[in-house]
Amino acid sequence: MTPMQAIQSATSRAAEMLGMKGQLGVVAPGAYADIVAVSADPLKDVRALEKVVFVMKDGKVFADATTTR
Repeated sequence: MTPMQAIQSATSRAAEMLGMKGQLGVVAPGAYADIVAVSADPLKDVRALEKVVFVMKDGKVFADATTTR
């Protein structure tokens, strides 16, 4: 798989398999969106997803290593 295919298999394709296309695996109004950010391009190196620097779940920030506090 390409990095994009691997990411899609864990997000939008998984949502399709669960019958929840448009509700899971997307960032869109009304969708359940948990968001992570990484400091490198996961399309160039999918292993960048091993080093998550920001996590948001249900609109609340759970982890943020992108700023100094």
